[in-house]
Amino acid sequence: MFRRWHGLAVAMASIIVCQSSAGASPRDVLSSDIPDDFKLNERAYDYVKRDVMIPMRDGVKLHTVIVIPKGRAHLPILLDRTPYDASKLTGKTISPHMAAILPRDFAELAAAGYIIVAQDVRGKFGSEGVYVNERPLRGPLNTGDIDHATDAWDTIDWLVKNVSQSNGKVGMIGVSYDGMMVLMALSDPHPALKAAVPINPVADTWLNDDDFHGGAFRLIGFDYYFEQDSVKGDGGNLVRGGIDDYDVYLKAGSAWDFARATGVDKLPFPARMAQHPAYDDFWKAQALETILPRHTLTVPTLYVAGQWDQEDSFGAIGVYAAARSSDPEHHRDFLVLGPWNHGGSEEDGSKLGALTFDGDTAEHFRQKILLPFLDARLKDSGRTSTLAPVTVYETGANAWRTYDSWPRSCATGCPETSRQLWLQPGGGLGFEKPGGAEHGVDYVSNPAKPVPYRSRPIRPTYVDDSTWDRWLVDDQREFSSRPDVVSWTSDVLTDPVRIAGAPAVHLRASTSGADADWVVKLIDVYPDEVPIEPALGGYQLMIAADIFRGRYRESFSAPKPITPGKVETFAFNLPNASHVFLPGHRIMVQVQSSWFPLYDRNPQTWVDNIFFAKPGDYRSATEHIIDAGSDSTYLDLPVVAGP
Repeated sequence: MFRRWHGLAVAMASIIVCQSSAGASPRDVLSSDIPDDFKLNERAYDYVKRDVMIPMRDGVKLHTVIVIPKGRAHLPILLDRTPYDASKLTGKTISPHMAAILPRDFAELAAAGYIIVAQDVRGKFGSEGVYVNERPLRGPLNTGDIDHATDAWDTIDWLVKNVSQSNGKVGMIGVSYDGMMVLMALSDPHPALKAAVPINPVADTWLNDDDFHGGAFRLIGFDYYFEQDSVKGDGGNLVRGGIDDYDVYLKAGSAWDFARATGVDKLPFPARMAQHPAYDDFWKAQALETILPRHTLTVPTLYVAGQWDQEDSFGAIGVYAAARSSDPEHHRDFLVLGPWNHGGSEEDGSKLGALTFDGDTAEHFRQKILLPFLDARLKDSGRTSTLAPVTVYETGANAWRTYDSWPRSCATGCPETSRQLWLQPGGGLGFEKPGGAEHGVDYVSNPAKPVPYRSRPIRPTYVDDSTWDRWLVDDQREFSSRPDVVSWTSDVLTDPVRIAGAPAVHLRASTSGADADWVVKLIDVYPDEVPIEPALGGYQLMIAADIFRGRYRESFSAPKPITPGKVETFAFNLPNASHVFLPGHRIMVQVQSSWFPLYDRNPQTWVDNIFFAKPGDYRSATEHIIDAGSDSTYLDLPVVAGP
């Protein structure tokens, strides 16, 4: 009896205790291991880094990283506005030294006494606001009050007022998209903006920069827009079901078939591109080479281009040429053309692919051209700059040259004498116009077996093992042996042939189809043996090459079918080059009708919009190139005499 009641009492007490515990607030008696205000011991650091949110005029705040050389004052600021992560740009590793955390070019500039500022553009990474890829300047496509020019203005205004180590002078610098940010800031510059350096900038994405060349769409753009537009940060690589993009795109079908298969068709910018395949008002309203000259340009600008820029070959030289009309004496605008790929001026410029140059050309540019240009305009010392209006690296001779303008004359008085390089019957090439009756060469272009633009397997553009960054200097022998690639070759040169400018194509051709693409390559053929560089024996090096879509032969804005069998003129420019074809070398011109999958395939039948071509639209066509007769094919070379 007693044991029963004792057990019951214990049980009742337990229930009461449990109820009491359940009703009490839980307690944590341990203190936090994370201090409220922890600061790293930075005594050994040679820089001060500030991470701030800068307010814009509409209240949106943009994430900005400021790297200041420690213990310095009255320093100019260099601003890079980027969609590629400002934190990553200013923190490539963990270190107390600026030289370790910054990219090579920025580290050199910081060591030379510059404050480095990187900012995420609105809507990307750490910045607030709405991201619009290639947000247009205020105008027909942007009727609001905000654009990249106002964001740059507001950022510069904040920096000069809130960075006490600054001397109140700001320069803007950037590569590619970041270079476009520099160009846009020129349309409405803050008074403190004293220098601008757009490097390989995007200027006209339809007219031979990222998205179209000669009217042909660059399929590789889908990778970029997925990476940029699918998430606020970095979208990574677009997933596809194969290791060779040649097979992947060929199996997909049209450009838009690939977009639908991967989901890229849901992204707004690719969808806008597909609706505007021609150079209509949508693209013209964004063309910086025509927009900027309508503004009063005041900021001294150093335009930087790369001869083998695989992404934005047009931007720097296109805007430079357009801006020159308001600066005939070269007080404001300067041009540099180096032997680099896209962004190559930032890295090691001693070689590119199989090519080796005379020293580190990129370092030479940064130390002998870029830094003096910036110092003269941004440093308090007032150091003068003796920079030539145009500085180019002449490949072949591997030497720097200076010019009064580009491409018409040079500082040493060497006149430009444009020379016509004619195709010759039998595969020859020379400066003498071929006589006799009209003659031509035929080849069959089959969309089911397009010509690859680089060696297969063609890995996706931005993966680690891609050769995208150097394909423009690939040996072309692999392609010249194909039956759908035709070549004309000069005799062995006994005298040098120097060019300085953009070769112009005057192609006389016909097709059995209703549309055609024409790829023209100007090639330097090395001697069969090069003892000091055996790998270059017989090498076929592209000096300038590009594509032209035949439907745009009369107008980029108003495409029209080609009459089958009718010989017509297809005139277009190749990218700018500074090169000398040396004695012992030969000059070659190659022509083909596909460059895949860099560019979408031309169905070679007439369709209103090639983005949406159907499988039955793709048909083989016989292409006919005229290489003799009264009106034959030639390249107009911007030949200059030797120094």
